[in-house]
Order: sequence, then C-alpha cells, then structure tokens
Amino acid sequence: MTDQRSQAEIVRKSLKRRYRKERRFRLYGILAIFIALASLFILFADIISKGHTGFVKTTITLDVSLDSGLMYLDDPTDKDQWSNADFKAPILVALQAQVPEAAGAAEKRELGRFLGTFADSEIRNLLTKNPGLLNTTQTIEFPTHDRVSVYVKHADNPRYSIKLSEQQQRWVDELVQKGIIDTSFNDVLFSRGDSREPANAGVLGAIVGSLLTMLVTLAISFPVGIAAAVYLEEFAPQNKLTDFIEVNINNLAAVPSIIFGLLGLAVFINLFGMPRSVPVVGGLVLALMTLPTIIISSRAAIKSVPPSIREAAEGVGASKMQVVLHHVVPLAMPGMLTGSIIGMAQALGETAPLLLIGMVAFIVDVPDGLFSSATVLPVQIYLWASSSEQGFVELASAAIMVLLTFMIIMNALAIWLRKRLERRW
Repeated sequence: MTDQRSQAEIVRKSLKRRYRKERRFRLYGILAIFIALASLFILFADIISKGHTGFVKTTITLDVSLDSGLMYLDDPTDKDQWSNADFKAPILVALQAQVPEAAGAAEKRELGRFLGTFADSEIRNLLTKNPGLLNTTQTIEFPTHDRVSVYVKHADNPRYSIKLSEQQQRWVDELVQKGIIDTSFNDVLFSRGDSREPANAGVLGAIVGSLLTMLVTLAISFPVGIAAAVYLEEFAPQNKLTDFIEVNINNLAAVPSIIFGLLGLAVFINLFGMPRSVPVVGGLVLALMTLPTIIISSRAAIKSVPPSIREAAEGVGASKMQVVLHHVVPLAMPGMLTGSIIGMAQALGETAPLLLIGMVAFIVDVPDGLFSSATVLPVQIYLWASSSEQGFVELASAAIMVLLTFMIIMNALAIWLRKRLERRW
C-alpha cells in the first residue's frame, strides 16, 4: 500500500513538472510574439513619424506680374531672348511686395532664398504653353526652398536643424500668417521623377521602373520556375544528376543577393553588352534570384497533391502528361501562386544586385519602356537616405512607406489567393 502511494506521489510530481514546463513553453511563445509585434510597431511608428511629412509640400502662392520688360522678354518668338530672359525677377518682385521691410540688397537676397531652385521654371513653362499671358498678372504657386520647408514642418522637432536666420524665420512666420506660405498634399511625390531639389523630387519614376522590372522578372521566373518544378517532381529520373540539381537549387535559395548582381554584371552587361540601368537587365537579375524560391515552393505544392488524384486519373486512362497538366498542376496552382508572389515581393525590396548593374544612376525622367534608363524604389530610397539635404530624409521615409504598401498588398494577395483557391483533402 505504501509503495502504491509513493508511486502515485512520484507520478503527481512528474505531472506537475510537465505542466510547469508546458506553461513556461506557452509563456515563451507569447513573449516571442509580443516582442515581434512590439518590434514591428516600433519600426512602423518610426517610419511613419519620419515619413508622414514627406506627403506634405510647402508652397508660396504669389500674384506675379509677368512684365516683359522686367524679364527682358520683349519678343516671345525670339529664341535668344528666351535663353537670356530673367524669369525669376517677377517672382522676387512679388515676394518683396509681401515683405516690405526687406529693402536692402542683402535682405532681398535672403528673401530670395525662400524660393526653390526651379521656381523660375514655373514661369518659363507657363509662358511656353500660353504666350498670351505675357504682361498679365497671374496667381502662381511655387515650391519653397528645402530650408523653408523644414522650418515650416519641423520648427519644434529637435531632430531637424533649422538653417534660417532669425530674420528669415520671422518673415516666414509672417507669410504663414498671411496664408502666402502654406502646406498641402504633396502631389509632386507621385507625379515626377527624381530631382536635385527635394521640393521637386518624386517617386513616379521609381514606381514605374519597379513595375517594369517586376514585369520582366515575372515573365521569366514564373513559367521557368513552374516548368522546372513540374519536371523535377513528376518526370525527372532519380539519379545522381537530378540529386545534384536539387541540391544546387536549394543552395541557390540561400546565396546572398549581391552574388546575383555580380553574375548579372559579368554575363548580361560585360558578356552580352546589354545597357546598364534598364528594367530588362534588372528583371533578368531578379528573375535568377527568384527562381529557386519559386521552384522550391512549387515542388512543395505539387507534393501536397494526394497520390489518389494521380491514381484515379491514370485509372480512367489518362496519360502521364494529362495527369500532370489536367489534375496535378491545377490543384497545386494555389501554392505555386503563393510562392511566386512572395518571391516577387522579396525581389521588389532588393537593392544590392541592382546597384551592381548600374540602377543607382540619377534618373530624372519617368521610363517609358523596358530599355529606358530607370531606377527602382529600393535604390531611390538608398539615394535619398544618403543625401545631405534634410528634405530628402522625410522623402526617403515616405518612399519606404510606399514600398511597404506595395509589399503588404502583394503578401495580402498571396494569402487571399491561397484561401480562395486552396482545397482541403
């Protein structure tokens, strides 16, 4: 009887230890999830706090008298006068009219620094489109200089250094009170390419470049990856060559992305002489990088199809090709699509391989084809983040938010496709 009680006590103590271990294990899991979510929250909070002002632009709205004498543009049809015209003069006169105390030459120069570098281009473009506006007064909105924009949006933020003199700050405050200087949604960010001036820089060129590059990547990696997975899983004989190929595919999935950039530089540019900084070359490099991911995920999806499906198809007389194309591939397609979209999302965020093939160039124009010079969002973020201009810091964070939005959409699409098309056996 005593032995039975002691054995029961041993069992109870053993169960208590097991339950404590299970509770600790669950606690560790909850703690890990909490740390991951907290890190993600801190990351997003930091990016949003730095980047939300990138979606806001600072402008100066002035009533500008387009006086031909002031601009030295008596004859709008004379090309020599257009090249020598002073399109900034009427802007400065209109701005000085709003700040009468800026009477001296030095004060006028300080006031003129409120305008962005390309303010005179607004006048030039306006008169080029409509020469009849010469010698009239027009209300025109001009981008401010980066220093003014930083002061208006970050005057109370110690992370930003204010590079305006006290007098300039007082003038800016007066113009803000009058409504001459104002902030609004930064439509320039989504309507223009890169620029040396933060007020005129946008991500449209990078977005179009990314889409063209992803188009090439998808057109190459998806069919080749699916075909390779189907062959290796359904048709390839089991021998040393097949084992060697499978091992190398698995190894390629773990190769650093910069190695694919070196491969693209050596093969596509140096050997085949293809141009640098074009979406075609970028897409080819990213397709090579994405192929192992697509092949591995597609093979896993094919393996998940029950053998009974194959056996039933073969039982009614279907050939091997018919079994694969009519039954196995359609049933495995949700997993294939999911793996492909996740691989594309990974490629969308890559920077290192694209830097090596020249897609780090300063590109102002929006690309209009697969062989046009282009950049991509990750490289654009790298360029802006490494710039010394403070205005580019918030633009880089805003571009990160745009890139994260694209990646979240692609991952959400992958999850939706899996839920929508998946079949349970």
